[in-house]
Amino acid sequence: MPENPYADALVGLKLDDPVLAFFNFCREREQIRKNRKNGFLKPWSKDPIFQSGRFLNVFREDDRGSKSIIKFCSGLEDDLTQLVHAVFFSRWCNKQETLDKLTYQDLSKIEKLNARLLAENNWCNLTAYPVEAVVWNNVKSNRLNTATFLFDKIKVRIKDTLLESKRNATVATNKINKLLKMENDFPIFMAVIDIAWFRPDIISPKSHVPTGIGAIAYLDILQNHLQLNNHDETCDKMILLQQEYWPEAKRKFHPIDIEYLSCECRKYYSYVNGTKKFEGKNLFTPKD
Repeated sequence: MPENPYADALVGLKLDDPVLAFFNFCREREQIRKNRKNGFLKPWSKDPIFQSGRFLNVFREDDRGSKSIIKFCSGLEDDLTQLVHAVFFSRWCNKQETLDKLTYQDLSKIEKLNARLLAENNWCNLTAYPVEAVVWNNVKSNRLNTATFLFDKIKVRIKDTLLESKRNATVATNKINKLLKMENDFPIFMAVIDIAWFRPDIISPKSHVPTGIGAIAYLDILQNHLQLNNHDETCDKMILLQQEYWPEAKRKFHPIDIEYLSCECRKYYSYVNGTKKFEGKNLFTPKD
């Protein structure tokens, strides 16, 4: 288990109602998205933290990266093997500018695709999350070769593993990582969640999910406040509380949403707590 660099981010933070704080974050971040979409001039929030800090959208499907992946993989729902291939390639790439120049048909020309991406500067997103080397049959494969050659080779094996997972995202992530042997299985997890978006009959959107290191600190606060036993129970309770705290939201939350937004709340309240600075990739620099 890698060391958690965010373990102490919220130590000493005082929140009278962390549930309310969670939904206040969601409501304000969603309003910012709407303000931008409707053409309002910046700043889109009066909150200085939202003005300076970078935060993902409340709903994953509204983020640029997820939109490009949905576009790249759309139309493959009826062929699970092709969908798996497209989704795993997309998550290893995770860069809108690259995906928008490709179609699924490019994955059938692996040698050409590999050479094309190799010739590009920064074909993949290097900052969103780490994507480590994969070990397959005792041979280490780097990010590009995994995205192109390896996934083409093992797409049926991954599909079969998904089918063995009984619609459970955590089980699927663990089973696939037994094949790929990654120290950080987050890219696998993201791909599995994408499968749930396209094929909820294969992976349930309501499935409990593993807690990423970025979400632990805030989920711990919620768990203690709600006097629950674990993060799964906490996510379930927060889903029920959405109707009370944010009934006007555009859709109901799933466990992945609570986990993912707990990570975003950890970021926000780290600024409040003085343990995070507005710098580097954390600095919000809008293009419009």
